[in-house]
Amino acid sequence: MFKVRLLNDSDYDQLIGWWKFWRFGAPPKECLPEDGKCGLMITKDGIDICAGFIYFTNSKIAWIEFIVSNPEYKAKDRQNAIEILITELSNIIRNRNCHIVFTSLKNENLINRFESCGFTKGSSGTTEMILNVKAPD
Repeated sequence: MFKVRLLNDSDYDQLIGWWKFWRFGAPPKECLPEDGKCGLMITKDGIDICAGFIYFTNSKIAWIEFIVSNPEYKAKDRQNAIEILITELSNIIRNRNCHIVFTSLKNENLINRFESCGFTKGSSGTTEMILNVKAPD
């Protein structure tokens, strides 16, 4: 039986390891949502399986981002865990009265999980552009 819990500060180091394994640059901790209800972890039998975050805006749109999974969890129900995560994050957004949930994906397996949860593809072949405006230390 899967369980859903809120992420806490102590999860960050574990998530960094997961992002590194999947060759995805870990976001700096200060770039993750501060609202304690904006990050979820799916667990089973005490094992953390996958996590993700919600960014709320000042409009009726929210963004699901930084979905990551435990590379050591290889059970057949892994896809189900990711779909539960997507659904739970979407439910939080729905309960906050947002109208649109947006995400940006590259991984085909993750795209398939979002489609299984009712998401439809927008544009494809786009390029994400990022500018780090923080002055170097």
